[in-house]
Formats: sequence, C-alpha cells, structure tokens
Amino acid sequence: MSKKLWIIVSAVLVFGMLFAACAPAAPAAEEAAPAEAAAPAEQAAAPTEAPAEAAAPAEEAALPKIGATIYKFDDNFMSFVRRAIETGMEGKAELILNDSQNDQAKQNEQVDTMISKGVQALAINLVNPQGASAIIAKAKEAGLPVVFFNKEPSAEDMASYDKCWYVGTRSAESGEMQGQIIVDSWKANPAWDKNGDGVMQYVLLKGEPGHPDAEARTKYAVETVVNAGIQVEELELQTGMWDSVKGKELMDAWLAKHGDAIEYVIANNDAMALGAIASLQAEGYFTGDKFMPVVGVDAIPDALVQIKAGTLVGSVLNDAANQGKATVDLALNVAMGKDPLDGTNWTLDEVKAVRVPYLGITLDNITVAEESYK
Repeated sequence: MSKKLWIIVSAVLVFGMLFAACAPAAPAAEEAAPAEAAAPAEQAAAPTEAPAEAAAPAEEAALPKIGATIYKFDDNFMSFVRRAIETGMEGKAELILNDSQNDQAKQNEQVDTMISKGVQALAINLVNPQGASAIIAKAKEAGLPVVFFNKEPSAEDMASYDKCWYVGTRSAESGEMQGQIIVDSWKANPAWDKNGDGVMQYVLLKGEPGHPDAEARTKYAVETVVNAGIQVEELELQTGMWDSVKGKELMDAWLAKHGDAIEYVIANNDAMALGAIASLQAEGYFTGDKFMPVVGVDAIPDALVQIKAGTLVGSVLNDAANQGKATVDLALNVAMGKDPLDGTNWTLDEVKAVRVPYLGITLDNITVAEESYK
C-alpha cells in the first residue's frame, strides 16, 4: 500500500471511531425503557391491594359514633351500668365515654367536645337533673338525639325536645319495695323493738338531695311502713350522697348520739348501707345477740354478700344490666335515624321514658339478683 493510501485509510478509521463515540447508544436506550416503565406499573398495581387493606377502617367508619357520660365512674351502681353500656356497644358503635367526676360544668364541656367530634347521638347520665335543659339546648342546636339514663330530667325538659328520651326506673317503686321489706322483717321479728314501745325508731341515710330517686325512696319507704300500721319515729335523716364513706361517718355519729336506741337503719342505696354496716361492726354489732337491721337499694354484688352473711336484711334490685341494655338499644337506634324502640321489647311511657322494673331482694330470692350479674 502506498503511503498516500495508508494515510487516507487511517484517517477514515479514526473518523469512524470518533463518530461512534459521539453517537447515542440505541440498544441501551431500548433496554432502559422497560426498566423506567416498571415503576409506573408497580404504582398502578398498588391500588388493587388498597381496598383489602382499607376494609377494616371503612367498616369502622360505618359504625355510628355515640358520645356518653357517666356522672362519676366510681359510683358503685353506675359502674355496673357503665359495664353494660360498654359491652353492649362493642362492635356496634364507636363509643366516646366520659367520667364527669360529679361536676356538671365538666359534663357540659364534655358534651361540647363530643358534638365537635361528630357524634350522631348522646347518652347522658346527668350529674345534676337540673342540668338537663342546658344539655338539651346543645343537642337541639346540633340536631342530635339524646338519651338520658338513670337520672331523670323534669317532665318539662323532656317535653321541650322531640329527640329526647329517658331510660331508668319508676322511683317510687323502689321506695315501696324497700318499705315492704321493712314491714315484713319488722313484723317477723318482734324482738327488734328493743324498748318494747311498739314504735320503730329509725335513722335514714338519704341520697343526693333533689335527686328523684332519693326523694322518692325516702318518702315511699317510710310511707309504706306507716300504711302497714307500724308506728315510726325518725331519730335522724341526713344525706350520705350515695357514698359508703359518708354513710359510715353518719352512722358513727348517730351511734355515738343514740346508741342502741336506734332500731332500724334505712338507706337509699347499698353503698350507704354498707358504710353503716361497717360502722355497726366496729361497735360489735352482728356478733352474738347484738344486731341492727339495715336495708338498702340496688342489690349490688357486695350487698348480696351481706344479705347472705345476715348483716343486711334486704335490698331492691336496681337492674343495672337492663338499664345499660335499654340505653344502648335506644342510643343505637336514634343514632342511625331509626325509631328508638325499633327491634326491641321496650315501651315508652307518657314522658318518653323506658321504665326498667325493680325487684325486692332478700335471702329467699337472692339467686335472682345474682343471676343478673352473670
């Protein structure tokens, strides 16, 4: 090859190499395309799995949201109503439950908060029955149904709002039944009239002043005894505010003042009755022949133990399980826009109230009360 031709060939080769280096790599680009497309493909696949993962939250969101308050969690009887409500709402509603700590102002604030959280119904155990009007006004402004339970608003308050109901008892009934237990036990035990004067000297532990149950139990228990032809003398009547500690403190003071002149202890509820029993035991009662009859209301488990032990004459079953159930039934129905009694066996009276019946409990029928807590 001539020198001239060699130079030309070399130049062509160098130029070709330079051109190849500068040109785009087509095959590489073709391989890159599927790799870049993989990300959108994966993203597109993701939504197909989302509905399965979102099923549980969607199911929860479908449950009605119900806001509830208990006047105070550490009330003996209300703790059983609360348990019944929590159990009854489980899996059926999103329950927002508040302890109002016996403070009406706090309860009002709790209602405001629950409304702001979008509840579809309210279930309210009032701190003070006089506080009903303020809560009804809040519910009415929000267009929410409200079910009061255990502490009854006035008939006027109940009539002021068409989306307002009550679950509780007929207060007079508990007093009448307690009175009948007193009558039967007094007549069956003549020795309880310790001074033999034919008169029952009694002390009475009253619940919260102004509370419908406290007022009715106080009135009708004594009235039933008198109507049965038994003469009575009231030695003491003071409020123990439903509390066992206060019940004990009052009984301590009364024993110091009256001693064995007291012939019967009547308590508006079992908590105060249990407090009185603790006081009496500290003074040697319920041992040997030293005895003092005590009667309560509610028939809570601790009281049933005392009935079996012979330190509590009897009580009146305040059906916590069914009060809780009725509250749940009504609240769920109205939260979903149904008739409050839809699918239930409850009935409403003239003031839109479901009345759960009481039952007098003594050793003779104590198993009925025990079964109600199972």
